[in-house]
Amino acid sequence: MLANAAAYLDDLNPEQRRAVTHGGDVAAPGAPLLIIAGAGSGKTNTLAHRVAHLLVNGADPRRILLMTFSRRAASEMTGRVQRIARKVLAGNAETVTAALTWAGTFHGLGARLVREYTERIGLDPAFTIHDREDSADLMNLVRHELGLSGTHKRFPTKGTCLAIYSRCVNADMQLEEALARHFPWCAEWANELKSLFAAYVGAKQAQNVLDYDDLLLYWAQMMADGAIAAEIGERFDHVLVDEYQDTNRLQSSILLALKPHGAGLTVVGDDAQSIYAFRAATVRNILDFPDQFSPRAEIITLDRNYRSTQPILSAANGVIGLARERFTKNLWTDRTSSRKPQLVTVRDEADQARYVVEQVLAKREQGALLKQQAVLFRTSSHSGPLEIELVRRNIPFVKFGGLKFLDAAHVKDVLAFLRFVENPRDRIAGFRVLHLIPGVGPTSAQRVLDAIIDSADPIAALCELPHLARAGEAWTPFIETVAQLRQSEWPADIERIRSWYTPHLERMHEDAEVRTADLLQLEQIASGYPSRERFLTELTLDPPDATSDQAGVPLRDEDYLILSTIHSAKGMEWTSVHVLNVVDGCMPSDLGAGTSAELEEERRLLYVAMTRAKDELHLMVPQRFFVHGQPVRGDRHVYASRTRFIPEALLPLFERTFWPRAEAAGRTTSQGPRIDIAARMRERWR
Repeated sequence: MLANAAAYLDDLNPEQRRAVTHGGDVAAPGAPLLIIAGAGSGKTNTLAHRVAHLLVNGADPRRILLMTFSRRAASEMTGRVQRIARKVLAGNAETVTAALTWAGTFHGLGARLVREYTERIGLDPAFTIHDREDSADLMNLVRHELGLSGTHKRFPTKGTCLAIYSRCVNADMQLEEALARHFPWCAEWANELKSLFAAYVGAKQAQNVLDYDDLLLYWAQMMADGAIAAEIGERFDHVLVDEYQDTNRLQSSILLALKPHGAGLTVVGDDAQSIYAFRAATVRNILDFPDQFSPRAEIITLDRNYRSTQPILSAANGVIGLARERFTKNLWTDRTSSRKPQLVTVRDEADQARYVVEQVLAKREQGALLKQQAVLFRTSSHSGPLEIELVRRNIPFVKFGGLKFLDAAHVKDVLAFLRFVENPRDRIAGFRVLHLIPGVGPTSAQRVLDAIIDSADPIAALCELPHLARAGEAWTPFIETVAQLRQSEWPADIERIRSWYTPHLERMHEDAEVRTADLLQLEQIASGYPSRERFLTELTLDPPDATSDQAGVPLRDEDYLILSTIHSAKGMEWTSVHVLNVVDGCMPSDLGAGTSAELEEERRLLYVAMTRAKDELHLMVPQRFFVHGQPVRGDRHVYASRTRFIPEALLPLFERTFWPRAEAAGRTTSQGPRIDIAARMRERWR
């Protein structure tokens, strides 16, 4: 017997209640439903209530298919459903929700169904599943067997090959189109890649393995068979999909084959938060969803925001309101405030870092925890100057969306080379640099360092050493670079090291292009220091402990500032948010402004960043910022203009702030008699 049957609906606003109760009689699933859930509008709560509503009104939980994008999201959803159902079903809630066995990720549910149909689709039921690393290794093995790893001109790495293959599969795209649109630097290898992918598929089948993409591909191929599609579709009365704006073409084809007429189908999402095109997601899935059915799917919009103040929402609405195509909605809230979002103009990225740190510390003095504040950025490398300022000011932080800047291996490699040239008796730096040279192991490195350690001029001694046979052709460029660094002027020597390091970077790392952006950022940071010695000293005075999102919170610190890429921040919220580099060239990114579709996604990225803020929002506009890809001897600092996504017409929605640069006072050291402190230190331990 139901206890207080309507209690679970009491906390819903009218639009949420309409979405939850859509379709009426659960025994006769209703028309397809699209819930456009604006940022902070209670999307997860609404979807959980809809599932609970179906259950408490008699729907068979075994015939409900609930698809999410992570196992954590599925677990959280079923937990919420149970708590909601408990208000009505009392002691029976656990039993009912425990039978909700078809709740999970697209890939997890696909694996279950593919395994059920192995005999029908020609698979051995004992197949195993490769993760991304396994798949890359198998791709590399096949690549080597085909002789593609030994070509006279560098063939794409295993990681790039797997990314191309995955893009073709998930976007349902021909190889030539994928190369032209997303991997133009690999276009010359189209024929070889076709052969590689054919051999890769053959190797998987011979070894009875599926990769991550196969879980969707095989499921989609199954659903292309009318009989199998009908069987699977008839197993579920209700199909619900979370974050529909993040689905790719393959996932959309699966969904439409499950419920071709749309009865019992509910998808939830927000076209304005579709920002994962780099994972092959397409905003077209959610934009085109209503017209996939006849009659057209019903659209219910959740536009009441429970997170941000109205001035923040008004500014965000203004930005997304200029989108070329979207579902119309204007977020609103009861949370009034007189404080508009801040549009902060600073001179450069160094001032940007100082401003952010001062504001963060000021908020902390007012009682706000560091972890209630966040700094967001378009690309991981954009946070480099800020991270160094945080380290200098001893402010703990956790970074999501990449390693801490100074912890990244490639940054450490370049800094080691600088330290070695500055002090060739630094054996730790010397070992790290020598190990970068192919063929040079610990023994060879030891011999080289032993040979120069007692020389009056170790760098000259190194340059005069006989050719190191184990290093082959790589030895001469190394020695030439070391010799050149004796003559170059700061900060040109860091550029010279990067030029030497680039081929080694490409050899050692699959994501060399991303790492190169970090090194270019390091060059920009270095240019703000008067000398190599000053740069190395200040960077190593208080080095960061290990971590990013891989290692959790900083040790010994209960409180910490959040640094995050915008992509990693989606779904999160903070009391105060700073967004870095809100200028053309960074937002939109130079790489993301090639087509109108890419430009629109960049607009949505800014919208997502803005709607993470609850009470305070600071959009940072440096007048000069660093870009890579400029001529080698050209000016790498460009004068920036405010992002095109905030035109003059939207400026009244912001409060404009101009933050002046605080010049550091010069310091001099007094002269006096020479004191041999080093001798005193040695004497102490005799």
